[in-house]
Amino acid sequence: MTVTAVEAPERPAHRDPNVLRWLGAYTASMIGDSIYFMALAWAAARTGSASGTGLVLAAGSIPRALLMLGGGVLADRLGPRRVVIGSDAARAVLVLVLAAVLVLTAPTVGVLVVVALLFGAVDALFLPAVGALPPRISTPGQLARIQGLRALAARGSSIIGAPMGGVAVATGGPSLAFAAAGVLFALSLPLLLSLRTRPLPEPETSGEASAAEKAPDTEKTPNAWNDLVGGLRYIRRHSLLGPLMLVIALSELGFVGPLNLGLIMLSEQRGWGAAGMGWIVAGFAGGAAGSALLLAVRGRVPRAGLVMCLMALVGAVGIASLAQVPTVAHAAAIAAFVGLTAGLAGALCGALVQTAADPAYLGRVTSVSTFFTYAIAPLSYPVTGAAVALWGTGPVFVVSAAVCASGGATGLALTGLRRAELPR
Repeated sequence: MTVTAVEAPERPAHRDPNVLRWLGAYTASMIGDSIYFMALAWAAARTGSASGTGLVLAAGSIPRALLMLGGGVLADRLGPRRVVIGSDAARAVLVLVLAAVLVLTAPTVGVLVVVALLFGAVDALFLPAVGALPPRISTPGQLARIQGLRALAARGSSIIGAPMGGVAVATGGPSLAFAAAGVLFALSLPLLLSLRTRPLPEPETSGEASAAEKAPDTEKTPNAWNDLVGGLRYIRRHSLLGPLMLVIALSELGFVGPLNLGLIMLSEQRGWGAAGMGWIVAGFAGGAAGSALLLAVRGRVPRAGLVMCLMALVGAVGIASLAQVPTVAHAAAIAAFVGLTAGLAGALCGALVQTAADPAYLGRVTSVSTFFTYAIAPLSYPVTGAAVALWGTGPVFVVSAAVCASGGATGLALTGLRRAELPR
């Protein structure tokens, strides 16, 4: 009589202590981020210089753009866990030192610019590494659920962090807010240090996959530059990752401008004011949280590539509609719809990227997708502002929606991406 071993069922991510430790560390770090940016904005405003305030707030994006791809190389060389721990420790020290300095002296534009530059440089290391970490702490079948949990944490951190930062600034000035952010960065460290990482399995590839997709180069590259070039070449040759990066780029370029700067200008033109914009942003956040909760509970969406592309197309219709509705209530409802569709598309895209990428290239692949989100997409701000000044919000939102829709349409046109599935 032959006894067949029964494989133990896979532990869901929301019940995995290892994943929950990572989620707690990520949440603490994200709340710290929200408080830091609130404190930085208020400290810059207290310098009394409008141009200086703008310079401070823009300074952090420069090293983030310049160093983001290098952060992916470092994550692949050292491992994402080490890079996340090091960058969170560096952020804690930097922000706590600034808090101590501001207790002794008033903030100056020069000091704040230096801090923003240093924080942006550390962020360029943190963001690719934290995005590459989930496949090392759970199984491939749980990555969609982890993306949902991560999105929930990010939305919750924004909701919690901004009020906490405001209360801290009102109570003790920017120095207290910076201290609170630094403590939160430090609190994430014990959780990160206790993480258990696993070696990543070799990715499954079809018989039609190219040699570049089946395995990384076995020869070690002599320097970081060759690592970076090799990573970009790997993405370009990959039948799924290349199209995914194109979809991410188009979607972010069409999405970021109208949903950030465009909403401010729309609220001003319609007379909705800051309160009206607050309701619209809350609607978007609620929809995005709903999509995150759906993934966190469900764990896997069949035909993930097709669903991702369709959600990008449907969400683009909502973006175009935002500037056409007459009331705040209508705009908030549409924003919730956009948040739901865009959030689902983004989470599925992230899960597909992490499951498709070869383990040796995961940090670099994550850095490229993050680069489009945090470095390239914000370049649409001045273009959006100038276009609204020339043609108004209606046409600009329609054009932005068309750019988003082109990302979804591109994905649908490519068979490999349209048929992409997440692991079971």
